[in-house]
Amino acid sequence: MKKIFGLALLMFFLVSATEFASPQPEAMHSIEGTWELQSFYNYDDGINISDTVPTAEGYRQVKMYYNGKVMWSRHAPQDPRDWFGYGTYKITADSLIEKLEYGSASMMSALDTLRVFRFELEMTDDTYSQISFDEEGHRTFSENYKRID
Repeated sequence: MKKIFGLALLMFFLVSATEFASPQPEAMHSIEGTWELQSFYNYDDGINISDTVPTAEGYRQVKMYYNGKVMWSRHAPQDPRDWFGYGTYKITADSLIEKLEYGSASMMSALDTLRVFRFELEMTDDTYSQISFDEEGHRTFSENYKRID
């Protein structure tokens, strides 16, 4: 009888202990996949969106994130220059950091002055916005993407 009572007490303790186990952390969205630029936002006071600008007719920009690597390309009918880049990326719950290693001639001239791009990140499963900010940390504009794969 003591064994059954002891076993029942042990089972009760184990079952009740599972109620007090720490909850699993909330899963962060994954940026891995292929994304297409949909629009731009402009911010007037660093907080509120003052303007939404859709991409122009024929304009296409695609980014791909896989295994810590990022690659992007842009086609703009009105711009004869090629634009593409390749590098690494890192995300946190609210930031995206891209370090570009190389790119098109147009991009390489820009990379002479800046290779690390830091953005505020707002993300859902199927959309994300990479938000640029000024030296004081105020939002200036964003690129808004939609998952295509």
